[in-house]
Amino acid sequence: MSSANETTADSHSPARANGTFCPQTQRTFVLVSAILASALGFIDGSILAIAMPALRADLGASLAEAQWISNAYALTLSALILAGGAAGDRFGLRRAFVTGIALFIAASLACAVAPDPAILIAFRAIQGIGAAIMVPGSLAIIAKAYPKKERGRAIGIWAAASALTTALGPVLGGFVLTTFGNGVWRAIFAINLPLGLISIYLLLAKVPADKPTEKRSLDLGGAALATLAFGLLAYGLTAMNAEGGGMLSTPAIVAGVALLFFFIAYERWQRDPMIDLGLFRIRAFAGANLATFFLYFALSANLFYLPMLLIAGWRLSEAEVGFIFLPLSALIALLSGPVGQWSDRIGPRFPIASGSMVVAIAFAGLALLTHFGIHNFWTGTFPLMALMGLGMAQVVSPLSTAVMTSVEDKDTGAASGINNAVSRVGGLIAVAAMGSLAAWVYARIIGNASGVPGFGEPPASGLAANLDAARVAASDSAFTAVAAVTALLCVLSSLIAWFTVPGQASPWPRQTDESRD
Repeated sequence: MSSANETTADSHSPARANGTFCPQTQRTFVLVSAILASALGFIDGSILAIAMPALRADLGASLAEAQWISNAYALTLSALILAGGAAGDRFGLRRAFVTGIALFIAASLACAVAPDPAILIAFRAIQGIGAAIMVPGSLAIIAKAYPKKERGRAIGIWAAASALTTALGPVLGGFVLTTFGNGVWRAIFAINLPLGLISIYLLLAKVPADKPTEKRSLDLGGAALATLAFGLLAYGLTAMNAEGGGMLSTPAIVAGVALLFFFIAYERWQRDPMIDLGLFRIRAFAGANLATFFLYFALSANLFYLPMLLIAGWRLSEAEVGFIFLPLSALIALLSGPVGQWSDRIGPRFPIASGSMVVAIAFAGLALLTHFGIHNFWTGTFPLMALMGLGMAQVVSPLSTAVMTSVEDKDTGAASGINNAVSRVGGLIAVAAMGSLAAWVYARIIGNASGVPGFGEPPASGLAANLDAARVAASDSAFTAVAAVTALLCVLSSLIAWFTVPGQASPWPRQTDESRD
């Protein structure tokens, strides 16, 4: 009798009446926990790029191992993020979100004490599994906790706070690394523990449990196939220039491509597929995702390898290099709203195409700087990174609009999840492929010189002046190749967007009498 009364009371509660599971007085706890959890994922990747030279020096990691320290996380995150989002629908958002955070911080602690690169790579993969559940859960639980009329403001606060943490994380991390030395890279992973525990406490102690919304399967078979396919592709691309791994690269790439085709066939056969492949028949949706892949491929490659060049190659401090991430986050936070309104008015085609071209110009500028050996950080590299941030700020919001408006309302969640996964797969492949390109160019210039560290590896003290000069020149040439290729991919992204995404040809439409009214 009492349970029936509780159910009746629950269905008439203010929270239920507004279509949410969370009373108004407890929604702030949802927002704070989501912001903290998002900070875990956003800060982790950007600070790790700054810390990679220190990590390599401390653990003796090769370039291929450095690639996998990044890619083990990216692989499981990109392959499982759609299944992770579905887990919230199947088991309840609060339960899935807490599970993802707990797994993420447990793996982070293991990363913090990893004694060698192999163990660090293994726990980075587990960390990515936690992130695959945690990342989609942070936004989804806000949407489910707040009624529609308050949802936009809550998501705006979440986005602004996430951008702030993403911007400040590398800056603060750089100062810490510069101040305390190479071994302090472990603190990057350890800091996840207090942030994660606070988030879990708020969710369990201050937020009521939500009910699962649907019982569809998680398509774990598709997730496993995607992980194997992308893992083999990444391994093959990474092994191209890894010592002793070159002969395995072609079979791995061929096997990865074959598994990718098998994954597509498997998804077409599934009743509840992880990816609705039918959406790719829509020209605008397919075009927007292809543009996303090339753009985020380019972005990820530069953000991973540029800090290596600056810290290990140019011997800049981590404190300085941490600032290269600041313009990207700050400009996206400041301009996403106005650019979104601009995109709504004229359509997303021109903002995406022109923004991608601005990013292409920035990366071409980086290629020219390094080609001519111009090592001016504050007057050369930093302004070009700010230009890149301006271009990305012009793209991010319209790209989401293009993806979401190209499909029916019932498919917007799936469309958003696919686009998120595509951007992360682009980053995964970029780190693998561009690392091999950089290593190949570097090795060709260095030749048979002994005692010279690999690309992105900090040099030992006492390196002869002529060898050090050769190392710096080879590092510049290696990054020039990466920046030049990625600039061309940004141009390709711009062209794809221009010919597939809907929108007016001119950014300044002629004003009609109706628009004046």
